[in-house]
This record gives sequence, structure tokens and C-alpha cells, in this order.
Amino acid sequence: MTSIIEKYCVLSGKTFKLKDYQTDDSDGYEKKEALKDLSDFKIQMQEYQERLYAEDSHSLLIIFQAMDAAGKDGAIEHVMSGVNPQGCQVFSFKQPTSNDYEHDFLWRHYKALPERGRIGIHNRSHYEYVLVCKVHPEYNLSERIPGYRKVEDFDKKFWNDRYESIRQFEAHLSRNGTKILKFFLHVSKDEQKERFLDRIGDKYKNWKFSSTDIEERAHWDTYMSIYEEAIAATATAASPWFIIPADKKWFARFAVGKIITDSLAKIEPEFPILPESQRAKLGEYREKLERE
Repeated sequence: MTSIIEKYCVLSGKTFKLKDYQTDDSDGYEKKEALKDLSDFKIQMQEYQERLYAEDSHSLLIIFQAMDAAGKDGAIEHVMSGVNPQGCQVFSFKQPTSNDYEHDFLWRHYKALPERGRIGIHNRSHYEYVLVCKVHPEYNLSERIPGYRKVEDFDKKFWNDRYESIRQFEAHLSRNGTKILKFFLHVSKDEQKERFLDRIGDKYKNWKFSSTDIEERAHWDTYMSIYEEAIAATATAASPWFIIPADKKWFARFAVGKIITDSLAKIEPEFPILPESQRAKLGEYREKLERE
């Protein structure tokens, strides 16, 4: 039986088309079963995180990319709710600031990387520079890159160079102990429409809706093509992509939780073992404390 990791994972060299991934797939799971398993994953994740933090050798970087309303915030909230905040950090990347534009496009993301022993979550990421910036190449002009003075200058070579920069960046992180998991929450256009209508109709969700959501929705087909190209160009053994069906929120959260837990298990973090010289003194310390 194909595992969830194998089924939804995209690696370098694998034939990949987004249309081959159903947005409403649930891999044969029922909601009740998936929610129970997700609760178990949270317990396992908490234990692995404690070991990861104590070992202080590896780190885990989790990247979420998706179209608007695909469920990134909900996935982060429900999957990671059991981890210790001291060992986990979440960054939600918005429009770059003027200071960001004084540096290369990876700069602000490098600053947000998790330290050794920690889990870092990036809600959107450095991939925005080959996604939204490819749909709207005029945004690139703010970077003031030498040789690129007008929109027409952003040719195929420019984007291939960006993919190469991303691959090198992620390969460097992997070599230095950061495990990278990249999730594309794959929602259908029809489901996005329903979620937008829900936000408009619920006064407690109105704040989530923006007119730009409708503007970007008009570019749906372009986004799908660009996501497909970016994923194919940057999926590697060191930093694979996972195409997660997102029409059913419960299944998306289950699948993400399963992949994260299995990946932490493969890291095999362990509690440090004291050297014999230090362990021999533990009895002395115990006696001293008990005599107080």
C-alpha cells in the first residue's frame, strides 16, 4: 500500500502535473478516523519536539504555500497545537518592507530560520518570489536588480536563476542540519469560492476577506501553471514538496500531521546522554539535596 508520504510527495525527476492530484482526495480515510489519528500525531510530535530541543543538533523547517483560503492558518493551528511554544516559531510573511528590498530576496527568510533544536513554520515563504512575483513581474522592479530595469527584462533565465538560488539555499540548510518540508495545500477553485462566500457571510470572518482575494482569483489558471513549474523546479530529495488535497480541511490537517510526525521520526532525535564522569556524580548531588 502506498504511504501518504509516497503518494503526495514530489521529488526531483518525478513526472509531475497538478491535475493528477485530486483536491478532494482523502486516501480512503473517514473523518472520525483521521481526527483520532491526528490527536495521536500531536502526542508523538510533542515527544519528538522535546527530544529535538534537548539534542540541539537538527532543526525542522515547515513551509506552507497555497492559494487564498486553502487552509494554511487552520492547518498550522490544528496540527501544531500540541507543541511547546518555546521550541516552535511561526512567521507569516507579508509584503516586503523597504528594508527587505535593500537586500536579496532570501534575506528576510534566512533571518527567520529555526535555530538548532527548534521547529520553524513559514506561512508563505521565499517561494512568493517565484509565484506571486511571476504573476505580477512588476513587483520585481522594487528589488532594483542590476540589469533588470523593466518588466520585459524578467525573462526565462531570470526565473531559472531564481529556482537555482532556492535549490542552493535549501541544499545548504539541509547540509547543516535543517530538515525541510514544503506543503502546497491544493484547493479547488470551486471550494475557494465557497470559502470566500463563507467569509463574506459571517461577520466574525469578514476580516479575513480582501478585495485582492477576488483580483488574484482572476489569475487562477496562471497561478496553477506557475505553481506547477516552481514545484517541479525545486523539489529535491533534501527538500521535497507535498501536494496536499485541501478541499476537506480535516484530511489536509491529518495528512500534514502524518508527514511531519513521520519526518521527525526519521530524524531520530534523542535525549543527550551524560558522560560517565558526570553521571558518576549524580549520586553525590542527590545525597546533597536530600540532606538539605
